[in-house]
Amino acid sequence: MVVFVVALLSVLVMGMLEMTTEELQLMRNQIWAAHALATAEAGLNYAFAQIRQGEDPNITSASFNGGSYTVTFDGSTITSTGTSSKGFVARVEAVITTETSGPPYVIRVDEFKVNGE
Repeated sequence: MVVFVVALLSVLVMGMLEMTTEELQLMRNQIWAAHALATAEAGLNYAFAQIRQGEDPNITSASFNGGSYTVTFDGSTITSTGTSSKGFVARVEAVITTETSGPPYVIRVDEFKVNGE
């Protein structure tokens, strides 16, 4: 009887440890995904600053937050892709309208998407 109770408690404890380990990994993944999103948003802010000054915002790779971002601008859409140091990727996209008088140019965001949504 005692052996059965010990075995049952052991299985219960192992199951709880497995659940805790999975929860910790989910939390880490969420943190690294947030880092990737913050990095992509930094690229978008970089692009806004460049466009306001009449500069070309396209950049192939810039370091930020331990990761990097790339920015492309086609004249009306800014796309920034951020990669965290752990390889998580996030993408932000803004469709913009720029007023003609400037610099500094006034930018209006007409549409904003995070990870394609």
